[in-house]
Amino acid sequence: MKIWDKGFDNNAAVDAFTVGRDRELDLLLAPYDIEGTMAHITMLSEVGLLPKEDLEALLPELEKLRQEALEGRFVIHGEDVHSEVEERLGPLGKKVHTGRSRNDQVALDIKLFTRARLRATVGKVSELFDILVKRADELKDVFMPGYTHLQVAMPSSFGLWLGAYAECLCDDLLLLHAAWEINGRNPLGSAAGYGSSAPLDRYRTTQLLGFPSLAVNSVYAQMARGRCERTVAYAYASVAETLGRFATDCCLFASQNFGFVHLPDDFTTGSSIMPQKKNPDVFELVRAHCNRLQGIPGEIKLVTGNLPSGYFRDMQVLKEIYLPLFDELDACLDILLLALPRLEVARDLALNPLYGQAFCVEEVNRQVAEGVPFRDAYRNVGKAVQEGSFRFDGELVRTHIGSSGNLGLDLVRERFQKALSLFAFEK
Repeated sequence: MKIWDKGFDNNAAVDAFTVGRDRELDLLLAPYDIEGTMAHITMLSEVGLLPKEDLEALLPELEKLRQEALEGRFVIHGEDVHSEVEERLGPLGKKVHTGRSRNDQVALDIKLFTRARLRATVGKVSELFDILVKRADELKDVFMPGYTHLQVAMPSSFGLWLGAYAECLCDDLLLLHAAWEINGRNPLGSAAGYGSSAPLDRYRTTQLLGFPSLAVNSVYAQMARGRCERTVAYAYASVAETLGRFATDCCLFASQNFGFVHLPDDFTTGSSIMPQKKNPDVFELVRAHCNRLQGIPGEIKLVTGNLPSGYFRDMQVLKEIYLPLFDELDACLDILLLALPRLEVARDLALNPLYGQAFCVEEVNRQVAEGVPFRDAYRNVGKAVQEGSFRFDGELVRTHIGSSGNLGLDLVRERFQKALSLFAFEK
């Protein structure tokens, strides 16, 4: 039975089209829908709209349903999770919807789901940051040629390379925190977008659900659909950009033409025709998934960007775009957490004459230190390169902060920890 049933049957094709993937996707939201119902009826009882004995009967049943959902045993037989929960509660289930609409229920479910998934993702980003910093410190003195325009440019190190991605995660974490903050506004009680004549205590449900604040204006609470999802998706897209660029580097550096990094055999795949192949499919797939994730904020905007104020069924499509992105990014994080500690690097690249020209600027600076004007030193070295006589026999010196000789990892750690502390996750 539909919870909006008016005594007539809809066209079956209309039902199928309007329900869409709700039954499938609502399974992801089920624990949070039930959690929201528990908070809502607790408030209803406190304001006198639900007898205490009904609350005492409903809460244990809802907790059983919540456990079913958490364990993957919850099944949706009807239209969506909301109707399923009401029907499973029997006659008392008819009382739990007072003062609510499916509109604010869905908005709440998505925010609770997002909060849980954001917290998990932040944990994985933190783990990846720690590994990057640890490996950067281990490899700070291992030479690696730096490139501009894919041409050998200047001396770098594997530590400097990995430390760069660690610092990128500092920026990503700030965006994840912005998403966390914007997601932290309770929409429950906004009903269909215009509030309710029932004497709801929205502050109480905000407290019960652990939100730091509420979406004050009821119309805003509905208009935030799409805006909130887009903000979260943008933060995830930022992490995806970091992971995708790292994966691209690894694909490039693992090729025979570079030979900078090597994955253990059990992290590579083979070819059905070429017996010699050891392909970096892990990094290629990370790159592909991360490229796709960067398009999701745009997809969300295309659905909601031109909607008037109020609720529209267009928002249902958001779930199909939005809910899967968490698993997609977390899977990329998980595989990199496995791969990065086992990534091997070439430690003898400085001996390869192919990278000799990486030291041209070092020779320019050496001559400048001896009193030669910079432009003259620049021309001297350029001429030696053209004649094929360039050699650098000096000592590679890097002392300033952020160079290969002074990675500044403590400062990067401090920046990351400062951003991480902003989340103030409940214990």
